[in-house]
Amino acid sequence: MIYFPEFDYLKKLVEYQLETYFNKEIEVVEPKIPPIKDWKLDIPSIVKEANLGDDEKSLLLIALCPHVYSNLLDSIIQEKLSLTGDFPQLGGVRGKNFRGFLPTGETALFLLAGDDVEKRKEILELFGSDHFFARHRILWLQDAPDAEPRMSGKIVFSQEYVELLVTGKASKPAFSMKFPAQIIETEMKWDDLVLSEKTHQQIQELQTWITHGDTLLHEWGMHKKLKPGYRALFHGPPGTGKTLTASLLGKYTGKDVYKIDLSMVVSKFIGETEKNLANLLVKAEKTENILFFDEADALFGKRTNVRDAHDKYANQEVSYLLQRIENYKGLVILASNLKSNIDDAFVRRFQSIIHFSLPKSGERLLLWKKAFPSNVKLHKDVDLGNVAQRFELSGAEIMNIVQYACLCALRDNKKTIYESYILNGVKREYQKGGRVMR
Repeated sequence: MIYFPEFDYLKKLVEYQLETYFNKEIEVVEPKIPPIKDWKLDIPSIVKEANLGDDEKSLLLIALCPHVYSNLLDSIIQEKLSLTGDFPQLGGVRGKNFRGFLPTGETALFLLAGDDVEKRKEILELFGSDHFFARHRILWLQDAPDAEPRMSGKIVFSQEYVELLVTGKASKPAFSMKFPAQIIETEMKWDDLVLSEKTHQQIQELQTWITHGDTLLHEWGMHKKLKPGYRALFHGPPGTGKTLTASLLGKYTGKDVYKIDLSMVVSKFIGETEKNLANLLVKAEKTENILFFDEADALFGKRTNVRDAHDKYANQEVSYLLQRIENYKGLVILASNLKSNIDDAFVRRFQSIIHFSLPKSGERLLLWKKAFPSNVKLHKDVDLGNVAQRFELSGAEIMNIVQYACLCALRDNKKTIYESYILNGVKREYQKGGRVMR
């Protein structure tokens, strides 16, 4: 097991408070917590920059202790209380699976304040909703059972922060009801993406921010003037490369791209959507990866005129989403078929609004040329220039046609793509969209 000497301080703190309580006539020297820079735990930058006070650092160790040294608190407490038995002032509970001592709010009050009433008030503030710990979901107080004192609730330590502090990295969150998002990846390269010159330039600006955003905010001191994170809107018809672009941004900047399952975020119950999004962002914020909201209209649509209580809450919901997204420190991408569907309040706060248009004939020709596998050949009757000129298709539609044509060749046991394969594929795509092929 890795040895973390900072927990020696916690051991001394527990012993000090118990000794002081039971032997008031004996003067005991209160231990001093070592500076956080001397801790062996891997302290994330967000915690280092918070300039925590001694009580906050002590609370961090109290909450973390069961996750690192599961028997430490139990061994000290049992040794000191072997003659006195139960000591309710110390608080603490047992878990369902974990049978060791789990600290509660009462544990923190006793260890950090003893009987000092004024000091206990200060410790209570460490569990406030506006405190650094709660705002960043590092640790918090679990709701106590009905009719029991608030401070009897367990101190919960974020599992992501446990991993960060102990190992220096957090494991990737798994898809679940609490984290309705999945990583999207691609084997394609930037060269495979065909976009207009203007769109391509705007995408490169996004890549520059991902690479140099921290330098701008912290080394150049702009964190006082700029909000954290970056928000971009991708809008345009389906199949024009919005999802692929998000995947490539992650691939070339070393970031995971999480595509949000909006069906699991949006709820018809009042307050549930906000709660679901808050849980999602809390987990995502640990690594500041890229969040990709496809068909974002469902979550970030226009607010309505207030006609009833439902409209009122719906508008409050949009306002909350706006606030949470604006405080996310990574890149948030919203994708929509129509820019006009997104609420104006969101649009004003986007640093980039990028239009993905249907490819023009020259771009379509390039897409056709890149699309076919290298181990097949085109028959002499295939004129890709003519096909690109005649048929207005998105990049995704072209890939569907190429797939169909290749399957036709495999069916016929050939390695040649004929014009009939391509034209039949075009016809199929037009029919899917309710269009007439001419």
